Amino acid sequence: MTGTPHLQERQLDPAVALSALDGETPREPHRQFALKHEDCFIVADAHGDIRGVGDGFFRDDTRLLSLFRLYIDGQVPSLLGASLSQDNILFRANLTNRPGRSPEESPPPGTIHINRARLLWKNRLYERIVLTNYWAQAVSMPVRIEYAADFRDMFEVRGSSRSRRGLARDATLAGNAVVFRYLGLDDRERSSALSFSEPPRARTASTTEFLFHIAPRKRRELYIEVGDKARRPSRARYRQAAAQARWTMRSKRRHGASVSSSGRVFNEWLTRARSDIALLTTTLRTGPYPYAGIPWFSTAFGRDGVVAALQMLWLNPGMALGVLRFLARHQATEASAFNDSEPGKIMHETRRGEMAMLRELPFGRYYGGVDTTPLYVYLACCYADRTGDLALIGRLWPSLKAAAAWMEEVAARNSHGFIAYKRGAETGLSNQGWKDSWDSIFHADGSFPPGPIALVEVQGYAYTAWLGLAALAERRHENGLAERWRLLAERLRQAVEDHFWLDEPGTYALAIDGNGVPCAVSASNAGHLLYVGLPAPERAARLIDNLTSPRFFTGWGIRTLADAEIPFNPMSYHNGSVWPHDTAIVAAGMSRYLRRQEVVKLASSMFEAAVHFQMRLPELFCGFERQPGESPIAYPVACLPQAWSAGAAFMMIQACLGLTVDGWKGEIHVERPRLPIGIDNLTIRRLRVGNAAVDLHFQRIGDRIVCYLDERHEGLAPLVVRS
Repeated sequence: MTGTPHLQERQLDPAVALSALDGETPREPHRQFALKHEDCFIVADAHGDIRGVGDGFFRDDTRLLSLFRLYIDGQVPSLLGASLSQDNILFRANLTNRPGRSPEESPPPGTIHINRARLLWKNRLYERIVLTNYWAQAVSMPVRIEYAADFRDMFEVRGSSRSRRGLARDATLAGNAVVFRYLGLDDRERSSALSFSEPPRARTASTTEFLFHIAPRKRRELYIEVGDKARRPSRARYRQAAAQARWTMRSKRRHGASVSSSGRVFNEWLTRARSDIALLTTTLRTGPYPYAGIPWFSTAFGRDGVVAALQMLWLNPGMALGVLRFLARHQATEASAFNDSEPGKIMHETRRGEMAMLRELPFGRYYGGVDTTPLYVYLACCYADRTGDLALIGRLWPSLKAAAAWMEEVAARNSHGFIAYKRGAETGLSNQGWKDSWDSIFHADGSFPPGPIALVEVQGYAYTAWLGLAALAERRHENGLAERWRLLAERLRQAVEDHFWLDEPGTYALAIDGNGVPCAVSASNAGHLLYVGLPAPERAARLIDNLTSPRFFTGWGIRTLADAEIPFNPMSYHNGSVWPHDTAIVAAGMSRYLRRQEVVKLASSMFEAAVHFQMRLPELFCGFERQPGESPIAYPVACLPQAWSAGAAFMMIQACLGLTVDGWKGEIHVERPRLPIGIDNLTIRRLRVGNAAVDLHFQRIGDRIVCYLDERHEGLAPLVVRS
């Protein structure tokens, strides 16, 4: 296989992403606009243009449109503003004309309004361009669309080079359409057809031109569609697609309970986060599955899907159900070094592009995630506790036992019983935890450890998976298994306390290498142990103090790495940046140890960061210290939106409220609730508890937070409050 070193890692090579094709502004994710429907998505700039710098219109990991630019009177129009609809269905750009190339013939600048609107529906791009003449004279306005389809695989767009590619056929011009075709090395023909509602004045394989005559105060409309086949775009087709897309999105957003508060801006954050979750959730045969993020990870990832499902579990157990079914169906049944698979292991990633189909890389169905299997087991246990659905556990039981057997087998290879990883082939991921970039795991001196590597957070996931399995085995009256798994959990807990703990500075080592030497590094990974309740109380207290100190806490969130560590770089992918999902998991862990004031502080910092990112938390942002009057610094090639970043909002709220649902007893438990700073009341509507759906209210009264059920629901779901 050929490719850049970064190809095998999670992140895009920043050098590739930041190289502009034409000297203009490079790709900046917080200024990009993404739409998605099922397995296709588009990323474009605020003008609505695609320039081929990490952006494009993609389907099944293939870029079907690599250039798509609008020119008015020979110029790129001036941007007035751009936005996404609240439901993430419609992108709009408001533009106006610049000074024309022939001033004596062109209207004055700022007299032609251009409204560009687009949506996706069933693997097609629908676009409407409306030109309105506000000049006192009639105008003849030249409009030009430039386009190209390079059929690049997603991994090529991310920076990989290939020794050879398939055959790009000449574009064909037919009627009002231009059709591009590409015959891949996998013998699959891919096509991309651009269709226009109006006959062009001129057309080539790369450009279509129109001349619109517009009377004063009148408008002209142009409809464009992009898909695998040519169609006849029209106003009726556009409106029908928009109506269907909106109806489908509305039904997605209604799944599960909703959260609203007394804070108008805070509610905007929650609405955008919920819309992003809905946008990224794809309906598969096994049920809903949250794809990881746009553009690089718009596919099913095991780890990301599980974490997003855990974040939303208290509100929407249906997402966890879909994730569990999908991962169980694709559980490994054979060993493959190339795919990093072993029987019982849970999938890390799946891809459908040409390079994956040709096995130029292993990600067609790849299992190189050491944490996904224990996280899958943990999600199943949490789902059962949340819903009391023992029937599903019965259907999943063979899969859960196979996952447990894999965990036990891997643990047996380690002298301390740790679950460690070492990639099976050079084409796989060198690091296989959530920090899966090539340079994210190291010793205190910056040197890279030999494998197999046991990550600290993975031991925590395995610990809680064993405990959860033991509890489920008892409910199934399989007491022998329950005893065995509970013993494995206790042995692992003790081994972590014995071998990972670093008394100075009061944290757990990032990892233990293949020689049994700890990576004595202060990283946010240790905070994930709080989430599963592994640390003893006194060590948990020291760890929390460490994570909330200026070494980690920036004022916007928790850094992935303490600022004193040798590889620390606030602009790096994993070595000093802030990941919202990571901060949320740590906050949920702090809540478990009843450190609610720290949780409130973290939740408020995340909200304030979201405000600066137009209410949408990116995959990550830079870990610079917060300065008065300044905004958080964007990471240049982050995914936006990202499922577990959107879900972080709801995990944070649950951590503040101290709320859990006991599905076995049909009870809502609230312990020492707090509300985010500036929020005086918060309501959860349609919270499902057994067969009941209830409304739950939290209200600030002086220094206290009171919690009560809507009087209509009294007696339907017992509320247990501990203050």
